[in-house]
Amino acid sequence: MAVSIKRFGALSTLSLSVAWAENASAEMALNFPKPAAGVAQEIYDIHMLTSTIATVLLVIIFSIVGYSLVHHRKSRGYEADQHFHETWFGKWAWVIVPVLVLGIDLTIASSAEKTLEKVWDVPKGEDLVDVKVTGHQWWWEFDYLDHTVDIDGTGTPKTVKVESRYVPKDKAGDLYLRDVDNHLVLPVGKKVRFLHTSADVNHAFWVPALAVKKDAIPGYVTETWVDLNREGTFRGQCAELCGTWHSRMPIVVDVVSQDKFASWMDEQKKVMLAAAAESSMDKDWTMEELMEKGQANYNTKCASCHQITGKGLPPAFPPLAGSKITTGPIQDHLNVVLNGRPGTAMVSWAMLSDLEIASIVTYERNAWGNDTGDVVQPRDIKAARSLAVK
Repeated sequence: MAVSIKRFGALSTLSLSVAWAENASAEMALNFPKPAAGVAQEIYDIHMLTSTIATVLLVIIFSIVGYSLVHHRKSRGYEADQHFHETWFGKWAWVIVPVLVLGIDLTIASSAEKTLEKVWDVPKGEDLVDVKVTGHQWWWEFDYLDHTVDIDGTGTPKTVKVESRYVPKDKAGDLYLRDVDNHLVLPVGKKVRFLHTSADVNHAFWVPALAVKKDAIPGYVTETWVDLNREGTFRGQCAELCGTWHSRMPIVVDVVSQDKFASWMDEQKKVMLAAAAESSMDKDWTMEELMEKGQANYNTKCASCHQITGKGLPPAFPPLAGSKITTGPIQDHLNVVLNGRPGTAMVSWAMLSDLEIASIVTYERNAWGNDTGDVVQPRDIKAARSLAVK
């Protein structure tokens, strides 16, 4: 009876282990993601070549070791050959093995060298799609340098820009820390050149399926490129330890047909024109209108540091609820937003429109119990910019 119970326990344990292994193998991707670009495919092929060679060598070596352990064990009466080193193989093995290893290394290196040269040789020409990638704490900014729109009629066009931030857990679900609000959209069948830089600390743009991994360094511009060959959605991550919210810098790239890309680009230009027209409206915005816009803009652009609750993440990111800045003189508040604070993580947000800044400042001065009653209009922001220029 005891033996039967033991057997039953052993079988149950084995069954559970097999079931767990099957589930684990179903959930776990054991290889690189399927490449979506030519360069990525070449890197993938080198990886597979290296893995295949390593696997074959592993099988051969373990087979020899296993055979030796079984057939040359002492229990069988085997006596070690004390003169093996005097045999032909014993003498020449010291040459044959290193030559074989070197030959294998050169086989891999010859392919890797060609691919590495291709990675570093960034193509030039009119057929490229140029995208400037700027890392921020903690979000990504993408500028489509070949696509511009004259939003204010001054004859000075602005590039189409996409700001990409992580999606909070309550909205992202299973894709938490893997999804963003605005994707980087690129056309299939095109070569894309990325120009990498940073607005604050070191970041690294990395999308494994595209074989793109490059540091974004403040004050420097570095290049990478991809030749996209299939459509799909591909996810990546900042690969540099860039601060406390490093994990909240995912990257999502949508590779679409060239027709879909053109339609998407036209829509982005319309959005920019509409936003510029709204910002330039000569009107007095009500408290309710500014608070509604301000909450949306604050949650998108400011909450990553100062939190939706306004409590911040001291000491790096001070609270705004009850702060001397958000409840003190308006001009001091505007000065911080427009110029930032040197030596801290607070950078200038002067790139925002007058209406966006007005709504954010109004919201910050009246949310979380601040209740100053102050209403900041876009013309106040325009006047503050003029003072900053002088």
